Amino acid sequence: MSLEHQILWALGLDLLLGDPRWIPHPVRLMGRLALALESPLRRVVRSPRRAGAAAAFTVLAATAAVTAALVLGARRIHPLAGDLVSILLLYTTLAARDLAHHSMEVYRALRSGDLAASRRRAARMVGRDTDKLDEPEVIRAAVESVAESTVDGVTAPLFYAFLGGPVGAMLYKAVNTLDSTFGYRDERYAEFGWASARIDDLANYLPARVTAPLIGVSAALLGLRPLQSLRVLLRDGRKHPSPNSGLPEAAVAGALGVQLGGMNTYAGEPSEKPRLGDPIVSLQRRHILQVNALMLLTTGLATALLLAVRAGLESWNGGTP
Repeated sequence: MSLEHQILWALGLDLLLGDPRWIPHPVRLMGRLALALESPLRRVVRSPRRAGAAAAFTVLAATAAVTAALVLGARRIHPLAGDLVSILLLYTTLAARDLAHHSMEVYRALRSGDLAASRRRAARMVGRDTDKLDEPEVIRAAVESVAESTVDGVTAPLFYAFLGGPVGAMLYKAVNTLDSTFGYRDERYAEFGWASARIDDLANYLPARVTAPLIGVSAALLGLRPLQSLRVLLRDGRKHPSPNSGLPEAAVAGALGVQLGGMNTYAGEPSEKPRLGDPIVSLQRRHILQVNALMLLTTGLATALLLAVRAGLESWNGGTP
């Protein structure tokens, strides 16, 4: 089975099944390994930055080695087993169904008038404090989460799957996991997490810049605001502290005609985020439905684009991808 077919099967599984909690997820294993390495490396390596880099590269090397061993081992048993293992590994790197599911839980709680439940469900999606948010702020949390995660939860794994198969996709998830484990700017991780944060920035650079314009194309197909999406992307996309996260968020803000960003609170500490977009309309429940539609259609467009690029490269190389 070709890599293209494996990726399509994996994407189909994700859209159908999501991420069942009873299935052991590789990301959890990556996170545990990263945390297990922290203390011994801090003791052995005097420089926190070098210790953090050693932890990051150890996790990446282990991820690549284990993924390659699983695929090659299964392939030696039978080619069909190799295909099945590849599909399952690729499937674990994608999160489109989960993004839609979690945001729709927020939407349904708001629709039923249960603001307290919507706050709890929003807390599963974002790191900010949600216990005192009003309805528009709950909606903003859900919309921002889906917008940002369109890249790191869907299009970036697809990008690296097409580039490097299961090993490439799993390496990307390891990078993403390292950033979510160590990539903080607090006293503990400012130095130790430096390498993890920089590798994540680098890994997301191209996927974010491919995804953000595709959000505008999706807005056109959905009858939203494509020109506003592009305008806000160009104007506000680089305002975010992250070199990548602001791009899909700005594109979504423009497409919906809303303003994202503003004051967030983390563990009781306020943090002002740059404002992206123009408040043409106030944040409403329907925007959760619309951002999910943008995410899913952008996923389809990114898949089609990557398939076309890979087919073009194969043709250019005489059939060799």
